[in-house]
Amino acid sequence: MSITAERKQELIKEYAVKDGDTGSPEVQVAVLSERIVNLTEHLKTHKKDHHSRRGLLVMVGQRRRLLDYAKGKSTTRYEDLIKRLGLRR
Repeated sequence: MSITAERKQELIKEYAVKDGDTGSPEVQVAVLSERIVNLTEHLKTHKKDHHSRRGLLVMVGQRRRLLDYAKGKSTTRYEDLIKRLGLRR
């Protein structure tokens, strides 16, 4: 359900705004999105895993708050991020 350290490093490199960037909203949203996708796949096979389902809802809420923050700071960075992640179809 969790992402591997290698995959997390790939996401950080891909979405980092500058070198050594791990805390920008772009990186945090990208890592959360990867975890959400993995957990969604897990819940497709384990339908009664309500504890993990609650964790998924918490992660979705956290991603929503981070996206709102990014949108408030810079609309262009927000739009670029959702396009790169494939959100808001």
